[in-house]
Amino acid sequence: MTVTTGTTPGTVRRVLQRVVLPVDRDMDVLPLYVDPDRPELDVDKSGLTQTQRGKLPPTEPNAQQEPDPHAVLGRHSYRVPESQRISFGTYFNGFAASYWRRWTVVSEVALHVALTGETSSVVVYRSMPNGRSQRVDSASTSGTDREEFRFDLPLTPFGDGGWYWFDIVAGPSGATLHEATWVADVPADRAASGSVTIGITTMNRPDFCAKLLAQIGGDEDVHAVLDEVIVVEQGTKKVADDALYPAAEESLRGKLRLIEQGNMGGSGGYARSQFETLEAGRSTYMMCMDDDVVCEPESIVRAVTFGDLCRTPTIVGGHMFSLYSKARLHSFGEIINPYRFWWQSPPTVETDWDFAGRNLRSSRWLHRRIDVDFNGWFMCLIPTEVLRTVGLSLPLFIKWDDSEFGVRASEAGFPTVTLPGAAVWHVPWTDKNDALDWQSYFHQRNRTIAALLHSPYERGGRIVRESFNHQVKHLFSMQYSTAELRHLALEDVLAGPEKLHGDLLTKLPELQAKRKQYADAQTTPDPEAFPAVRRAKPPKKGQDPTQPKGRAAQLVAAATSAVRQARPVRALAERHPEARLAAMDAKWWMIAQFDSVVVSMPDGTSASWYQRDTEEFRDLLKRTVDIHQRLYREWPELARRYRGALPDIVSPDQWAKTFDISSAKEES
Repeated sequence: MTVTTGTTPGTVRRVLQRVVLPVDRDMDVLPLYVDPDRPELDVDKSGLTQTQRGKLPPTEPNAQQEPDPHAVLGRHSYRVPESQRISFGTYFNGFAASYWRRWTVVSEVALHVALTGETSSVVVYRSMPNGRSQRVDSASTSGTDREEFRFDLPLTPFGDGGWYWFDIVAGPSGATLHEATWVADVPADRAASGSVTIGITTMNRPDFCAKLLAQIGGDEDVHAVLDEVIVVEQGTKKVADDALYPAAEESLRGKLRLIEQGNMGGSGGYARSQFETLEAGRSTYMMCMDDDVVCEPESIVRAVTFGDLCRTPTIVGGHMFSLYSKARLHSFGEIINPYRFWWQSPPTVETDWDFAGRNLRSSRWLHRRIDVDFNGWFMCLIPTEVLRTVGLSLPLFIKWDDSEFGVRASEAGFPTVTLPGAAVWHVPWTDKNDALDWQSYFHQRNRTIAALLHSPYERGGRIVRESFNHQVKHLFSMQYSTAELRHLALEDVLAGPEKLHGDLLTKLPELQAKRKQYADAQTTPDPEAFPAVRRAKPPKKGQDPTQPKGRAAQLVAAATSAVRQARPVRALAERHPEARLAAMDAKWWMIAQFDSVVVSMPDGTSASWYQRDTEEFRDLLKRTVDIHQRLYREWPELARRYRGALPDIVSPDQWAKTFDISSAKEES
């Protein structure tokens, strides 16, 4: 980290952010670094309600040119062709001024640009919260030698949003950007850079994990802030056995530690890294990072630098781009709806945004600062002071560990910031549906526990009613295994907080054994594994019942499906599915029209045969009514018990006992 004496007494100068480029010249990610197009702002949606926003036509791409991968000269340098303009007002190279203005001690930044190219120019811009841009300053080269330019830029106007960025306009012989940095004078007590321990939980993804380790170890700037990388190995396919591991280990120069333990899910793995970081007592931060991500290493450095300069200890998270469509932004910040107690994107966020089609300068919503409640642990920097104050992860196995931690930290006065320009590439949540498999238990149990701990509403607001509604929808959809696991989840919630640590190592095998008893949980990749589709009667008026329906038709289908549950199963449906449904069409009211149907899985690899069972339906429906009545009745006392037990459950001492039990089982 570069630290020099500041221009005013009692300050030091620190580099906040460097312009970076992908050295592999990957065309899919290059739009996140440079933008050759002229900006063309989209429709201004500020002031519109969610309903009004939904009625607007989809935003059209405006990209006309693709950046040239051969113009990338190195990690920090770029060649601009003669008489052309290239903008660095992009996701990774724009400066998110409003976030620095809101959360840090920085009040002014300076942009330093080193440029070669006769009569070439650097033009600096800023944006308003609604995306409108303003030209701020410019400078031009006077000869053919390398020249350096500095622009002093205040952060005062960025209260609600806005970015800084610069364009390069090449002269008749072209231009070369050698490097560019955003720097600031900060108080002298902020001179020293913090250090980080990165914790990676891995489970049977040795190749992914080894590649990630090499990405981290291959960056010198990361090494400057890195204390250690802890890989918590919870699988049977070991990362240490992967062919790529030796080179990855060497790249980390003694800063890698492998810890093997029983499978305690993400929460158990991250809690182990959090615990070990506190035990070592040297790192300012612990960073959670998934094992199946591709990382932009500069993101680690930026997160640490931002954390160093925050006014109060702050959790600093990164964004998620799609691993399969790398310029497509999947997550730009998460909040908790307190009444529903459900995670969601903030109302002004556009989901699944493609930067290759419409980049930063042309996208209004990206210029408004987005404040969040938590950040996913696919990449999340947590100050060790926060861990010492609020404890480690809840022992939830998977789901809601990151979101509950963010809410818990916020209640203790520690905010979370999801920082633009810090990101990983990850399999997007939309490419899978883990609310139907064994993970449905953890969705249900952990959401309810998080609401018991933190909901500001009497009896959890809407959560009990939503839980009941979802359970009925699963029953109508013949998803009996999912309904059974969700029911077991509520039984365990009602049993109290004392079982959470004990269930970490035993619950998953129990759930997998339970699911095997249900036909809807049996999947096969073989398209010919199921009998042919047959119906005793043709569809009414020849209409295809698997086609999407309007709102009115959905309501009719739902009503008739409710009546169907009381009728016997059609005889032919016991031997043949009545239809096949693509995963994208498998809404509950669509599935519920049939007595049996083959449904594809969201990842496209397999399918399952759902078959209606009247006895199973009646039994689960009765138990659903009973347990939700009990949950509603006992909510106040349950909330008191969970909140009272929380400090002990998340304490390092309690986690140490669980780790000891896990180690003993591994050895035996």
